[in-house]
Amino acid sequence: MGDPKGFMKHTRQVPKYLPVDQRLANHEEHIEEFSEEQVQTQASRCMDCGVPFCMTGCPLGNLIPDWNDLVFRGRWREALAALHATNNFPEFTGRVCPAPCENSCVLGINEPPVAIKLHEVSIVDKGFAMGWIKPERPHTRSGKTVGVIGSGPAGLACAQQLNRAGHQVTVYEKSDRAGGLMMYGIPHYKLRKEKVQRRVDLLAAEGVEFQFNCHVGVTIAWDALKGRHDAVVIATGAELPRDLPVEGRDLDGVHYAMEFLPQSNRRNWGDEDLAFLHPKKQLIDAAHKKVIVIGGGDTGSDCIGTSLRQGAVSVTNFELLPEPPGARTYGNPWPQWARIKRISSSVEEMTTKGGDVLYSVATKRFTGENGKVTGLTTVKLDWSSGKPTEVAGSEETFGCDLVLLAMGFLGPRKLGIVEQIGCALDPRGNIQTDAETRMSTVPGVFAAGDARRGQSLVVWAISEGREVARCVDSWLMKQESLLPKVRIEAFAY
Repeated sequence: MGDPKGFMKHTRQVPKYLPVDQRLANHEEHIEEFSEEQVQTQASRCMDCGVPFCMTGCPLGNLIPDWNDLVFRGRWREALAALHATNNFPEFTGRVCPAPCENSCVLGINEPPVAIKLHEVSIVDKGFAMGWIKPERPHTRSGKTVGVIGSGPAGLACAQQLNRAGHQVTVYEKSDRAGGLMMYGIPHYKLRKEKVQRRVDLLAAEGVEFQFNCHVGVTIAWDALKGRHDAVVIATGAELPRDLPVEGRDLDGVHYAMEFLPQSNRRNWGDEDLAFLHPKKQLIDAAHKKVIVIGGGDTGSDCIGTSLRQGAVSVTNFELLPEPPGARTYGNPWPQWARIKRISSSVEEMTTKGGDVLYSVATKRFTGENGKVTGLTTVKLDWSSGKPTEVAGSEETFGCDLVLLAMGFLGPRKLGIVEQIGCALDPRGNIQTDAETRMSTVPGVFAAGDARRGQSLVVWAISEGREVARCVDSWLMKQESLLPKVRIEAFAY
């Protein structure tokens, strides 16, 4: 504990967003920079608690008090080592994780919590700037090979851990770049794609092999793949989107969020074929359109910010659930994740430009002309009984040119790899695995990330990837793995 009175002398301060008009002018990251001195001052607020609940709130079990103290003392390189001890990609989590660790901070009981996320991203950014982060190739090879299907954060973390254990790892990715949602889902303004590619390049330099445009179960059959490896890890994510099967759903202009967002990221990369990943190769652009985003989570927020940057005339957001409270309720005490109303930078941009979030709203039907959507009809919902009930006489019609469905995901896609492998699914439609070994019902086939646990956070994906790597290593070598076990508490978010 560097400064025993730091939490009393200093208030919480974090970088502010740039002005709305300034950040909507481009797709760049839009948060002001903090000096090292400012970051170190914030790190001094950490109380080095006897029971560090921040670590229990983190699915990775990050050594938060350790690197907070090291940052305060200016020992940045040691802080980087402590950070990387539990997190393969802190530059991802430091930007897009909602920071459940901060919700569990002891100081947060009666004061603003420690700015943990700020310290995390500051450490890793300094590590890259100083050239401290370099490829770490294994000294020896085990002779075992592992195939990892999917290159999102779970697949990449798994691949890096197994490679460092000495196994030869090949990552199979159906798209033309690695990164999964880090590359093609999360917008450029929240996470620059050069930062994702930088990590992919590091993994390749460490000896991980990548095969792109390789859709296992579609362009390459499972039978042709399974004989290549001693073990296989499925880390394909939860890509099956929740649909809205109402009248007019087939009208042109009604699209899934993940048909829209990848095209914006490809445009920011400078790609010519923006619709390359669209199943029908259809170009989707929000420019000069009235946009309605259905779904109030992170994906819906990403659609809002992207639409505004593309030049949408207006953006409105529909949320099925009621408006969350402004503060913790009696049934949601610390150190649980605070189920409160949060306003993302994209929602702030939307409301500044005249749009709004409409809560307790269900879409009844889409209407259109000449096969194109021109509007939709909604109804208000009453949640007073705990279940949604339509409010009589509350129907309302909204005009629109583009509707983006961002209502969550229902697990991995079943057609293709899951169907061909024949592994069992759990009641939620995710790949069923043994709780201890992470192996599916098919011997030698493991699962991790959203494909195993369902739609979740990037920090959970990395945690899953690290833990499944340890399990695979133990199974391959027939002995306890030396890879670190992920420390997960029962009430971690």
